[in-house]
Amino acid sequence: MDPHLLRTFVAVLEHRSFSTAASVLGYTQSAVSQHIAALEADLGARLVERRPVAPTGAGVRLMEHAPALLLRLDAARADIARLRRAPDARLTLACSPAAFGPELARALAGLRAAGPVEIDLHVLGREAVVEAVLTSRADLGLVDGVAAPSDPLPLPDLGPTVTLAVTEEPLAVLFPHAHPLARRRSVRLPDLAQAQWIDAPDAAVPLARLREVSHTAGFHPRIRHHGTDPHALAALAAAGHGLTALPLSLATTFPGTTAVPVHAPRLVHRTELLHPTDPTPHTTGLASILTGAG
Repeated sequence: MDPHLLRTFVAVLEHRSFSTAASVLGYTQSAVSQHIAALEADLGARLVERRPVAPTGAGVRLMEHAPALLLRLDAARADIARLRRAPDARLTLACSPAAFGPELARALAGLRAAGPVEIDLHVLGREAVVEAVLTSRADLGLVDGVAAPSDPLPLPDLGPTVTLAVTEEPLAVLFPHAHPLARRRSVRLPDLAQAQWIDAPDAAVPLARLREVSHTAGFHPRIRHHGTDPHALAALAAAGHGLTALPLSLATTFPGTTAVPVHAPRLVHRTELLHPTDPTPHTTGLASILTGAG
């Protein structure tokens, strides 16, 4: 399967347009059409309906594989390129919003105290953090999520990378002050499945993950938050637009809201660090500080 054809296929379905995909990829529209036709011939199945542009059943199935396949190809290219790169005085760090906290700020201060270093910090969604590390756009990534105590996060196949636990802390639900459950000492997630929620997959625990870990249907979004700003998310929660789940240490910092810990199921909010198997000296230094090894 030609990866160039696969990239064209993904672009066509992401944009639902042959002409837009051509513009994004720098091809002519006829070239895009030829790519799709060649991929369909290779796989022996029609993948894309032309009018309107939409995936066929086979196209839907291929889209389940395509992004991960392309990411692994990009990761392999980046892994080889790292072998030729000379270490420099810059550290590029990618971090999901709930993974950034006082510990990281202190660790960065400790790294700077050890020697001169220029730090580029990018706050991204979880998937974007993983992709940035795998493709060498970031030297080190911090991602957060929900898991059973001591269990690793359900991250995708990361190839030649190192993943280390950084922190585990209680998970909390953020309620507006006036909510009747805001006075509880703790809550059960399954009891909240039919409440109204804010779905903020890049700034809080995704609702799909809450359904998975609570083994309960529901968790319907009243509003969808697209972005990485937890303060905007908390403002929505304070105004009564819905509930959201965050690490307890972060959830207690927002005015107008009350953070109530989750006691069932037994879960923790976990932050993990990931970096290539051949990290730069600054990456090794920061990882050692964050994991207590330094």
